[in-house]
Amino acid sequence: MTTTLISTGWTAQLNNRTQDKTLATDTKNLQANHRIRQPTGFLAKGIIFASVILTASITANAVEPAEPSVSTRSTRPAVAEYSRQSEVVYEAMTSYGHYKVFGAAESESLYAAGEEYDRELWPQILGARVDYVSEFLPVLLLSQPVTSNIYGTPRGHSRETVYGMGVTPIGFRLLWRDGSRWMPYFETKASVLGFTQKALSTSATYENWSFHCTGGMKFKLHGRYDLRLGLISDLHFSNAFVVRSNPALDLMNLDVGIVYHLAGRNRTR
Repeated sequence: MTTTLISTGWTAQLNNRTQDKTLATDTKNLQANHRIRQPTGFLAKGIIFASVILTASITANAVEPAEPSVSTRSTRPAVAEYSRQSEVVYEAMTSYGHYKVFGAAESESLYAAGEEYDRELWPQILGARVDYVSEFLPVLLLSQPVTSNIYGTPRGHSRETVYGMGVTPIGFRLLWRDGSRWMPYFETKASVLGFTQKALSTSATYENWSFHCTGGMKFKLHGRYDLRLGLISDLHFSNAFVVRSNPALDLMNLDVGIVYHLAGRNRTR
């Protein structure tokens, strides 16, 4: 009986020790599994974060426009770049008659030579190209009677030539059919004329103001050159009554000029 009790006690103790070892083993396994899962969860978070960044980068690169290749650039058609035109006219003018509308002087003639500069302002108004006009006349010759009264009426048959110069600070030109073989034009110029002695009358002034209107045709020649003929030309000049004597003069003229194109036309880039 005593032996049986001892055996039973030892058996119970062995079972308890076995259960304790099993429990300790399970606890260690749980701790080990927990340690392994921690880095696995962190790695998964890192992979997800890297995937998000990579996806955003790919999306941004897809939105940005791609640079054109060399072949695309070479096959792209040239774009026309418009440049304002400008030209110089080497001109000469001679008067062939006069009339009395705004002036009272008679028997006078005017001859001029110089350079005119035209620059495009607007390419198209009323079907015409509009240009700014300026002019310098280093040669200005006025043929007039030696003596005349305050109205410009001659007091004899003797004549003289008075030298002068002219400057046109402002003027405008309308040019139709630009670039064609023949181009009608109309221009107006406001000028200042100065002479070496009093013009039109011995009681008048050295300085005068003029208003010049011309209608004509421009013909295309070769390369940069054109021929300009002002067939209908009217010039009026007077001193605007800055003194008591203001005879004034109205002249009919013929203008001839050689045009040289400085710049302009359509060019590609």
